[in-house]
Amino acid sequence: MATTMAARALDPDLLARELGNWRTSSRSGPSYQALADGLRMLIVDGRLPVGSRLPSERMLADVLRVSRTTVTAAYAELGESGYLHARRGARSTIALPHTPVPVPGEVPAAINLASASLAAPASAVQEAFTEAARQSASYLQHTGHDMHGVLAFRTAIAERYCARGLPTTPEQVMVTSGAQHAIALILATYAQPGDRVLVEQPTYHGVLTAIATAGARPVPVAMTGEGWELDAVHAAVRQLAPTLAYLVPDNHNPTGLSMSAADRKRMCVIISETRTRTIIDETMTDVWLDEPVPPPLAASMTSRADLVMTIGSMSKSFWGGMRIGWIRAEPSVLATVRAVRPSIDLGTSVIEQLAAAWLLTERADDVLPERREILRGRRALLLELLDEHLPDWRPLPGTGGMSMWVQLPAPVSSAMCASASRLGVELPPGPRFGVDGTLERFVRIPFALPDDELTEAIELLGRAWRSITGSTAPETTAVVI
Repeated sequence: MATTMAARALDPDLLARELGNWRTSSRSGPSYQALADGLRMLIVDGRLPVGSRLPSERMLADVLRVSRTTVTAAYAELGESGYLHARRGARSTIALPHTPVPVPGEVPAAINLASASLAAPASAVQEAFTEAARQSASYLQHTGHDMHGVLAFRTAIAERYCARGLPTTPEQVMVTSGAQHAIALILATYAQPGDRVLVEQPTYHGVLTAIATAGARPVPVAMTGEGWELDAVHAAVRQLAPTLAYLVPDNHNPTGLSMSAADRKRMCVIISETRTRTIIDETMTDVWLDEPVPPPLAASMTSRADLVMTIGSMSKSFWGGMRIGWIRAEPSVLATVRAVRPSIDLGTSVIEQLAAAWLLTERADDVLPERREILRGRRALLLELLDEHLPDWRPLPGTGGMSMWVQLPAPVSSAMCASASRLGVELPPGPRFGVDGTLERFVRIPFALPDDELTEAIELLGRAWRSITGSTAPETTAVVI
């Protein structure tokens, strides 16, 4: 809600940088209209958080080198269209117009583009569970209620971190029932109702649900087409002092971008200087497509290592049906989380942990390259399909992950996804990945489905797009025989 963000003031220099060459945003018309259009698009795209305060008219005019009258008229235009709330004696705050959200039809979706996951590598997973059943005999003499996790699995996880450049012992690993469970445990331990949690915008929609369930409030910091704007992150942390931060630096969901090694080091400086406890989600770490990701962000923490909690999962690397994840943190931090855990659960499946340990130690080097190659082919197919059926959409391909963040020509993501649902395609709209209903000009399209299903899905999205925009199908070149 807008009132929850009233304390956040936008820096005029950062805002000017976000606006870019705003004077060309309108084909014609006065300067104030071009400025209003530029600000409106930043709000719709989620680059300016709802509820935050715009700079004063005088401050923004000075930075943009325009007259104060131009800024006053632009703010008035945004206020009349519902994008600003103005109060006498206070700065205007960003809002979104109250418009009805289209309700999807009752036809069940036949093609699922809501989940970005591959099917399991069946033979490897079956073999893993066979081996796990064989190994389970020695564990059956115990209760199976273990808040730490099976030592063999924690050792396998620690060894993988060591190989990636982050020295880790089994005592620094706690096994969870998936990454979502890990997030919930951390929130239950460190967040109180009303606390702020800094997140990227866009971000993984599951974390937004978890934050809301904990009664906390997400604080969005917009990403650019190139990645993380660390000046904006630093400014938000200084102003709002969030209790927690949540970042996805590896093959980011939903953009597919990865944070550079230099930015990881700077992010660590921000974390340690501001003492911000931070969740680093590495669920997508193994799903790089163009080049391996840099060493874990936690490897750059030269001080206050206790502030970083790294979470991982088997779901994207191997199979979503294997609900196994973990938290890698300092032993003192894990002890604090374990003290809270009995109120939520009593441990993770032993059999699944044994199967996961076998996959990591015996089959990862075979399975992961095969899955990356599958995803590379399907990513290329998706780009071809978008070019054929939706040429005015702008894909923003990242360097990894299982989905593509796509910009639409108009802010109609919710309407388009509702239309797609009526045609049998389940696709979450852009606002699902943001805060306060922004990101209406984006959709996340996974490329994890088999080729035939992906082809049918994009064809149907093309029909859905034309049904709400009134556009015609792209022309095809006739073949002369």
